[in-house]
Amino acid sequence: MKKQIQVIGKTEAEVMQKAEAILRVPASKIFINVLGEISEGLNCEALVDVNLALEGRRYIENILKAMGIKYQIETRTVGGEKEIHYLIESSENSLLIGHDGKCLDAFQTLVRNLISNYTTERTIVTLDIGSYKSNKDRRLEILATKTAKEVARTKIPAKLSPMNSYERHIIHEKLASWRDVYTESEGEGEARAVVIKPKMQE
Repeated sequence: MKKQIQVIGKTEAEVMQKAEAILRVPASKIFINVLGEISEGLNCEALVDVNLALEGRRYIENILKAMGIKYQIETRTVGGEKEIHYLIESSENSLLIGHDGKCLDAFQTLVRNLISNYTTERTIVTLDIGSYKSNKDRRLEILATKTAKEVARTKIPAKLSPMNSYERHIIHEKLASWRDVYTESEGEGEARAVVIKPKMQE
């Protein structure tokens, strides 16, 4: 649900001014619905009125244009606006991705923060550039499968290299239904890693 509040003001202009301050959203993105008149003035409902996917896309486009980068963006939504996915192809993919995907992660965080400013519900927002993430996901799934087969065969646990929470989730998800192995995350901070362990047969 997009953000909405009730506001009382002597005029609609005053209501809008208060709504902007509380919602932290420009007036152009707020719809004011006058519910009625009371002794203090106008009793109104102020609602954020935006298309979340479109707002995110415009934000991305503005950044890329400012950088002078040629681009194409594919936008995909799931469940209305519960999930929003952006795929960018540009003339500077490697620059936007950065070392080990760090620039891409920062870019995605900016877009997530923008969209979260308009809604009270958790919206899943992903950003991929040149299919970097989808290719990396596939490589992680292949690593998980290969390592799990070895653990199932030898009955010896295997610890993978340290990964961030998203990468660990890919491994856990891939092996969740396996009958011969299970996964656990061990370690703290940047040293946290997935360990694939054999299931003891009863």
